[in-house]
Amino acid sequence: MMTPAEEFLRDFHDRNPAAASELAERGTVDGRTVYEVFADQVGRARQVLDLGCGDGALLSVLAGRGAEKLAGIDLSGKQVEAARGRTGLAEADLRPGRAQELPFEDDSYDAVVSFMALMLMSDIEQVIAETVRVLRPRGVFAIGVGGGGTGALEVFPKVARPLFAVVAETRQVPASGDPRSRTREGLDGLLGPAGFAPVEWHEMTVDLSGPPDEVWQTCQDTYYQVEALDENQLKGLQTAFKVATRPLVADDGTLAAGARINVATTRLAEA
Repeated sequence: MMTPAEEFLRDFHDRNPAAASELAERGTVDGRTVYEVFADQVGRARQVLDLGCGDGALLSVLAGRGAEKLAGIDLSGKQVEAARGRTGLAEADLRPGRAQELPFEDDSYDAVVSFMALMLMSDIEQVIAETVRVLRPRGVFAIGVGGGGTGALEVFPKVARPLFAVVAETRQVPASGDPRSRTREGLDGLLGPAGFAPVEWHEMTVDLSGPPDEVWQTCQDTYYQVEALDENQLKGLQTAFKVATRPLVADDGTLAAGARINVATTRLAEA
């Protein structure tokens, strides 16, 4: 059964099936998309399962790098529908559902990936247990988690937090995820007892700079709590954000903004 947070995430992404991938592909890391950089950490995997696959953007990149057996699961049925139309995913096994209850066979994959999704999942130990079940010995587990913002994306939560704090309880966005899944130490504490090696930790900053209106949209796409604001609150937040970030706008009109993403990779021990 879905939790309230999962129901919110499902409904949000059903309404906005392309928002997450458009955000990720809007930014660059040394001239490449974040999915391309993340895929480097997966290596030469041939059978890949994506937990929280969204509209299949990451799986499509991995297909282009030679992955032959591709699968994904996501809470949002609309995102799964969109993924089925992605390049290289015509034969992929893509299903709506929860990562706590994977509908895939034991020892089926040599890599499991989860980009900006594991950190939103409840009952994290069960997700990890299911990952162990479907992953082959010595298989790779690659996880992308948020690490905060720079520039305008650092300013936004500071400006927005007072508004989020006074939202009526009936409108509040349910809290999601387990804080342990967002740090290196927390992931080691979760993954080690399940049979994984200590994680390797890679940090990157995605450049999301652009015109102020575009960066404002990026903030709305990034922070789910915006969904709790009414129209007047949202307009007030936009005004406060523009005032607070005015010093960050360059002479050419570009507003500096970046998102830190940490990538943890590990391998499952031999059976």
